[in-house]
Amino acid sequence: MNWTDERVEKLTKLWADGLSASQIAAQLGGVSRNAVIGKVHRLNLPGRAKSGGQSSVRTKRTTAAPRAPAYAGRNAAQTTRTVSRSSGGAALKQDVEAVAVEDLDTRPMEDVVVPISRRLTLVELSERTCKWPIGDPLLEDFHFCGNDSGDASPYCSYHAKLAFQPSSERRRAR
Repeated sequence: MNWTDERVEKLTKLWADGLSASQIAAQLGGVSRNAVIGKVHRLNLPGRAKSGGQSSVRTKRTTAAPRAPAYAGRNAAQTTRTVSRSSGGAALKQDVEAVAVEDLDTRPMEDVVVPISRRLTLVELSERTCKWPIGDPLLEDFHFCGNDSGDASPYCSYHAKLAFQPSSERRRAR
């Protein structure tokens, strides 16, 4: 697809009118949304005018400074936030009470025993040895764990717990 002078002129006019890249691509025909965006950037067109359809207000999600307590017995962990949202063409502000909840890790602690590495090289590994890499492969002291692994796992029990974590625990760690 070639960008002729006519198509570039039409693109510039539609962009200035506030149409989206998808709408412009549909009107031009034979061009994708991404091609329209790329051409707009290459032409250094200014940000397009807002369309008359919907007004959106971007707000930062920051916690407002806590106000003076409404009464003396107010919980210290409770704060007031100002939340902005758009409804139609008007932006609404609303005070919302937010209570901080302390996350406790209720998982039982296990006795963790880190195995001592047998320091095997790649050629010394077998089907029954742990293939967990230790160190930088570009350095001379690079080696593999080498401890006994289970029948169905390439890793020993310790490294298998590191490698195969349930997804819920990975999310909790973040």
